[in-house]
Amino acid sequence: MIGWLSGRVIDKQHPGKLVIDVNGVGYDVETSLPTFFQLEAQQDQINLHVHTIVREDALLLFGFIDKQERALFRALIKVNGVGPKMAIAILSSITPDEFIQCIHQQNTLRLIKLPGIGNKTAERLVVEMKDSVGQLSAAFMSVQHTSLLGVPREQDEAMKALESLGYKSQEAIRAMKKLDHENKTCEQLIREALQILAN
Repeated sequence: MIGWLSGRVIDKQHPGKLVIDVNGVGYDVETSLPTFFQLEAQQDQINLHVHTIVREDALLLFGFIDKQERALFRALIKVNGVGPKMAIAILSSITPDEFIQCIHQQNTLRLIKLPGIGNKTAERLVVEMKDSVGQLSAAFMSVQHTSLLGVPREQDEAMKALESLGYKSQEAIRAMKKLDHENKTCEQLIREALQILAN
C-alpha cells in the first residue's frame, strides 16, 4: 500500500485532482480543496500522506498535507454509507476542527448543510464517530489549518470546485455573485460560497 508520496506536481487542471511526478512516475491523487490550494502554489517538491484504496478496476490514491486530515478521512470512510468521494467533499466543506465539534455537540443541523449529507447520514456520523473523534480531537488541537493569502485565483476555478462538490452551476453562479471577490483566494471564495449555499 502507498502511504507517502514525495515529488513534484506536474498537473493540477481540476481542483482536488493532482498528478505528482515521483522519480518519473506520475501518480493521480485526489485531495480535499484546502490541501489542493496549499499545494497548488508550490513549485518545489511536495510531501503527501496517502490513503490507498484498491478495487478490482482501480487503484485510488487520496493525499493529505498532514496525518490528522488523513486520520479523519479514514474515520469517515468507516461510517456506513460514507465513501471516499463523500469524505473528500466533507473535508472540502468544513475544517476538521469544526467537524469534530459538530460530532461532539451532536449538531446534525450543521452536518446536513454539507453537500451530499441528509438526515440519516448526519445521524449515522454522530453515532458512529463519537468514539473515534475523541482520539482525533486531541491530535487536531495542535494543528493550524491556514490558507495561502494574497494569491490571485480565477473565479471560474472556484465555480468548478463547487460543481465538483455536487452543486448545480446555477447555484454556484448565484452564490458567487453574492461575494466580494477583491483580494480573496479561490479557497476563501469557495468557503464563503459554501456558507451561502448552506443557508
